[in-house]
Amino acid sequence: MRLLFIRHADPDYEHDTITDKGIREAGCLADIIEKYHIDEAYVSPLGRAYDTAKSVLLDTDIEPITLEWLREFPARVDPNISKEAREAYANELNMDPATGKYKKHILWDILPSYYGRHPKLFDAKGWRQEPLVKDGDMIAIYDDVIHQFDLFVESKGYKKRGYIYDVIDSNEKTIALFCHYGITALLLSHMLNVSPFIMWHFTSMAPTGVSEIITEERQQSIASFRMFRMGDISHLVMADEKASESARFCEMYSNDHQRH
Repeated sequence: MRLLFIRHADPDYEHDTITDKGIREAGCLADIIEKYHIDEAYVSPLGRAYDTAKSVLLDTDIEPITLEWLREFPARVDPNISKEAREAYANELNMDPATGKYKKHILWDILPSYYGRHPKLFDAKGWRQEPLVKDGDMIAIYDDVIHQFDLFVESKGYKKRGYIYDVIDSNEKTIALFCHYGITALLLSHMLNVSPFIMWHFTSMAPTGVSEIITEERQQSIASFRMFRMGDISHLVMADEKASESARFCEMYSNDHQRH
């Protein structure tokens, strides 16, 4: 079985849709989408992912099915009550002018100065014991998302057991999941058996990037997932469409136009 995680196109976060550039990006992927031979498609309930999926699949007979747990990973922490959060996000904290208090922060979006002092965040299991993680709502949300994803994969014929998958009904289907960077990184980390913080902080995926992970059966009835590519934007390169810089940070701190 092959899973394709497709990140939404260049986002208009304010209106939860995609920008004009995003429409062009989705069009570039739509031009070659038949080459992926997709059998089934699923989509996040958020508008930017749904609008991307509809644009990419417009000329196919595939109707994407919405899965609630495919939304962007929503774990938050409150800097007003968490000293760890105030350290982890430092100069990136946002104050609500109406209340004079800090707004809740995306838990996994941590500054390097913090995670450099907390190596357990990158341990496959140790991250769950980190004070910052315990201060937020991540563990409960993570466990629920992983549970839903495992049920989804099991319904396709592969039941997770520790670091491997028992093969219930092997197949060569291609399943596309239109969603977001954060949730994709988390689900990939689960299949690759590593900490999600490794994926969140040491990888990147441009909008409409395609990540491909495929089951491998070296022994009968036992499978594992192997990554073949991550964040592929060859469809943009071929169309001479520059990749969006959404969800990446400046290559050099002095590049003010890249800093966001």
